[in-house]
Amino acid sequence: MTGSTVRPPAYQVLADELRADITSGRLQPGERLPPEPELCVKTGVSRSTVREALRLLASQHLIVTTRGVTGGSFVAHPDAEQLADGLTTGFTLLANSADVGMADVLELRRALEVPVAGLAARRRTDEHLLEMRGALFDPHVDDLDTMLAAHAAFHMAIAKATCNPLFELVARPLYHAAFGPDVTENLPDGYWRRIDADHREILDFLTARDIEGASRAAAGHIDYIVESTREQKVSPQFVE
Repeated sequence: MTGSTVRPPAYQVLADELRADITSGRLQPGERLPPEPELCVKTGVSRSTVREALRLLASQHLIVTTRGVTGGSFVAHPDAEQLADGLTTGFTLLANSADVGMADVLELRRALEVPVAGLAARRRTDEHLLEMRGALFDPHVDDLDTMLAAHAAFHMAIAKATCNPLFELVARPLYHAAFGPDVTENLPDGYWRRIDADHREILDFLTARDIEGASRAAAGHIDYIVESTREQKVSPQFVE
């Protein structure tokens, strides 16, 4: 029959309703959801349907379920790393499509990294600095995989140093998306040495709580990457 719509399964409808209650704040982190029998009566669905809806919400890191006398399903406390999983998948799909190019990725990095560096310089703690130092690499010794992992850790540590979990949520997909293999031989000589030097310069400004210096160094860092990759069709994972 033309014009008809397919009705979503009952568990999806229930999951959508509970998700709306959670994301709107009607159900707060740590709050217990109604027991399964109560949800069955309230919604008029079977227990298996309720359990499937709860499993779906748990897979999306929106609830946690525990067993025992005091167990049940509870609204999860937001965690930037877990919530970013879905964003990372979407970012990966876009970044590997024909609709998104290197210029788009670097434009996003500039919009994010420059203000983040300034905020991190203002708000960072000694623990944040230790995390950044631990993410530095040696371009003379480390291999590409090690440097890529260190790159992600370094920039995520800066995002964390803003003390604003929303920056972590937005930044994680940018640095943890999975990209297809690309040729890297055309990057300029000394590319990774310059990337390492940039990281260390940014860290020095963050250590000194120099907001303008950190922002300027972050902008210069992106400028170098833009110039180095202007003529290259290199996947974002290989341009630091």
